[in-house]
Amino acid sequence: MSVVDGIKIDVSIVLGSAQLPIRQILKMSRGATIPLDCGYEDPTLVFVNDELVAEGQIQVDGDRMSLEISRVVSKAR
Repeated sequence: MSVVDGIKIDVSIVLGSAQLPIRQILKMSRGATIPLDCGYEDPTLVFVNDELVAEGQIQVDGDRMSLEISRVVSKAR
């Protein structure tokens, strides 16, 4: 058993964001599209424990998606 086996982290990959009123969300049906505040070429952000750690680009190959890390964010001191 490794020393890191029991360590929990929260990883979030953020493609973009949107602000919608609850009433609009409740009216949405299956397959509805939500426009995001970014474009296709904008970086995807990677957060670990709510701290930005990297940027990358989403890669699509058939029905599989992956994230290619293009930049690791330096921690401000």
